[in-house]
Amino acid sequence: MGSVVALDTLLQERRVWRGQSTAVPASIQPTGYATLDAALPTGGWPDSALSEILVSAEGVGELQLLWPTLARLTAASERVVLVAPAYVPFPWAWKAAGINLSYLTVIQASKRDALWAAEQCLRSGSCGAVLCWPQQINDRALRRLQVAAETGQTLAFAYRPIAEAVNPSPAALRLAVETCPAQLRVLKCRGGRLPATPIPFSVGQ
Repeated sequence: MGSVVALDTLLQERRVWRGQSTAVPASIQPTGYATLDAALPTGGWPDSALSEILVSAEGVGELQLLWPTLARLTAASERVVLVAPAYVPFPWAWKAAGINLSYLTVIQASKRDALWAAEQCLRSGSCGAVLCWPQQINDRALRRLQVAAETGQTLAFAYRPIAEAVNPSPAALRLAVETCPAQLRVLKCRGGRLPATPIPFSVGQ
């Protein structure tokens, strides 16, 4: 009891600083999926930040996860850049998803140059979103992407293998796309607690 009284006295005498809880600002970048938005602390993609999307295999819906966001951005005449995608995008599928192809740019680059290209696009501030598929990338290189996204106030998305989940990352958000069952798991989210349960997600939902 005496320790409680002593602490109250210190607080009253302003000898101890009491931190104030800071609300996480709401995102202006909804994902397009109500259940995912509800699970994220900002209600959408973290603004001006790097989000990692970890997949067990390519073609499990990882691109469709971003299509609502990319459709919204290109409809607002925002440039979307794909840096060294794993496969050449099929234009008719992207167009059917509502993406304005006039604002979609694909950059083909070597493994060594892809990271540099993604960083430059992010820093430029001229893009709404930059998607990349970095290979053999370390924490330091990921941090450069995170800083570039903050500098250019741009959404950054990095697709990586699910095996990378065991390694630390400076990304503001890490999502795992799983197929058995079809769901999303939030592995890391800045500014809030991790959702207690996975989020149902299937291609074409």
